Order: sequence, then C-alpha cells, then structure tokens
Amino acid sequence: MAKSIGTQVTLAVALLWMTNQDALADTNLIIRAQIIAPPPCVINAGSTLDVPFGNDLLTSRVDGINYRRGVPYTVTCASPFSNAMTLELKGAGAAFDSRVLATRKPDLGVKLFVNGADWSLNTAVNFTYPNFPIVQAVPVKRAGSRLTGGAFDAAATLVVEYQ
Repeated sequence: MAKSIGTQVTLAVALLWMTNQDALADTNLIIRAQIIAPPPCVINAGSTLDVPFGNDLLTSRVDGINYRRGVPYTVTCASPFSNAMTLELKGAGAAFDSRVLATRKPDLGVKLFVNGADWSLNTAVNFTYPNFPIVQAVPVKRAGSRLTGGAFDAAATLVVEYQ
C-alpha cells in the first residue's frame, strides 16, 4: 500500500511541475480591427415634426387625458441590420413639471408617452431598430390653474442614437 501512495505523490508532483512550466510561457498578441461609424439615420426626412392637436381644444377639458394624439414620426437608417438604439425627446421642461415639455403658455405643457407608458422629457428609451416605439403626446395644465384660450406651441429635439 505504501508503494501506491508513493506513486500518487510522484504523479501529483509531476502534474504540479507541468502546470508551473505552462505558466512561464508567453507570446506576443497582435489585435487588428477597423472601427466604423454607425450608419446615419434621418428623422422625418429632415423636416419639422408637427403634432396635430387641432383647433378645437377646450381649456376646461385639458386634463392630461383628453386630446391625446399620436406623434407621427419616421426614422430611416442606412443600416440593413437590427440595432440596439435609443429614442429621446430633448427640450425644456414646464415650470410646473420638468417631466413634461414646456409651451409658451406658462400653465400648459405637453406630456409624452412611449408605447403607452409615461415618458419623461430628456429620458432615453431603448428599442431595437427597425421596431420604433409608438410616441403619443397630450396637453396638460398646472394643477389648479385656469387656462386662457389661444394658440400654443412647444419646441424640442427628437434624437435617435445607436447604443
């Protein structure tokens, strides 16, 4: 039995010696690659994006639910591949709620939705090209305020980026 134990010890020492010999080896490694810029995307063929709220909004019915409209945008990217991307609406938040887009009327803002969920202004949303999110907008007013009639507008920048 002592003989077999001696054999096991010798084998273990030989394996340990071989492992240590491998750790001492080294070689050079050369990495070559070419970095390419992602293909460009164009939103609405370069035109201004308009959300048609219409001319018949009643000040008393602006409540963040009524008058919700789809945001009609298109994005064309030169890439034929599926890509991880982000969509973000960058702009100034309303004085009464920084999550909604400010308008020229101080008590009126535009709340955004992406795929039916609240979408805070200046917050990127992930998606996979070419499956673009559905974007909606609705006018909202400062709680307790009384809106005056008249035209309103808001300005923001829609940004699509590769991840």
